[in-house]
Amino acid sequence: MNLVILPLGTCWCAHGVVTPGHLHDEKFSIPVSSYLVELDDRRLLLIDTGMSRDHVTDPDLTWAGTDFARLLTPVMAPEDDIGARLRALGIEPEQIDVVINTHLHFDHAGNNHQFRNATFLAQREHHAYALDNPSFPNQYWNLPELHYELLDGGGEVLPGVEIVVTSGHAPGHQSVIVHLPEEGDLVICGDAIYLQDNLDLDNWEAMADPDQARASAARLRDLEAGGARLLYGHDPDQVADFPRAPYRHR
Repeated sequence: MNLVILPLGTCWCAHGVVTPGHLHDEKFSIPVSSYLVELDDRRLLLIDTGMSRDHVTDPDLTWAGTDFARLLTPVMAPEDDIGARLRALGIEPEQIDVVINTHLHFDHAGNNHQFRNATFLAQREHHAYALDNPSFPNQYWNLPELHYELLDGGGEVLPGVEIVVTSGHAPGHQSVIVHLPEEGDLVICGDAIYLQDNLDLDNWEAMADPDQARASAARLRDLEAGGARLLYGHDPDQVADFPRAPYRHR
């Protein structure tokens, strides 16, 4: 088993989006990523699919005309399209077998439509919450040609891959533990933890349910105390700590 971190562009983002009250209006660049896992049985798994490739030519595609547009702007080059990133590794989108969405926000499920041969795994609670919810633009993921298997809780979903329900950022948010044979457990936090500042400042006010988010982060920190490494959803400082494609974490 191995894992490749796919860089899918960045967002020019106000600190207030992730840590309200801390450097509130100051903007910084946060990474957007997907994670490709080659399982021991040769099946291919993606964890999250990033922002729609259409943001390459139209950064305002999703949030134009909304208050959110002044707080966050996608920044993507053509090579940040997830299809381009996969093809650089010799993989076509049609070859992806399974996609796990940590949740269905535009920067985590924006390219679901490219993976029509895949089975999508999401929490039932979250899927129901996101349906027809403008905060989770349905045009990217709520498509009749896509097949979702809805989960009711955590546990092993594939050999060497576990789900941990980490509600708080949104109901039914899920994080993913990948049991790598050499590097050990790597936890894809999704947006259960945006970045280290959430932990250092104990700041969860950007989450839908701050108390639940704090409890979910504590669960992930327990995994870290047991030897796992946590990969936060959008921490720019972690880019240097975790090599990206074409590097394979094993």
